[in-house]
Amino acid sequence: MTSKLMDYFNKQPRIGVLSTASKDGKVDSAIFGSPNMIDEKTVVVATGKNRTFSNLQENPYAIYLIMEQDTEWKGIRVYMKMKESATSGEMLDTIKSQIAKMAGEEAAQMMNATAVSYTHL
Repeated sequence: MTSKLMDYFNKQPRIGVLSTASKDGKVDSAIFGSPNMIDEKTVVVATGKNRTFSNLQENPYAIYLIMEQDTEWKGIRVYMKMKESATSGEMLDTIKSQIAKMAGEEAAQMMNATAVSYTHL
């Protein structure tokens, strides 16, 4: 059984903003459509070789913000702490395959790593 948070988090189509900060506090926000909540406490994110991934390596804390317009605007913030990352493996290959189907092969090839995070609500 999935939770309401998981249902909302994983609903497609959706897009959100992932915010990170470096170890010295320089912030970054980027639009991400790939995060997937695989259970009530775990989120998997695919990222390229970019500031977001660099920041997560220095400072494991992040926020994912999802907004949607229904009859009114609503959204959620999910606070996360990265547990592990990988630049190869089955999880990255699976995510790249999913991204290729949704956004094309060029978008999939830009994905360089996965980050697995625990959520803090």
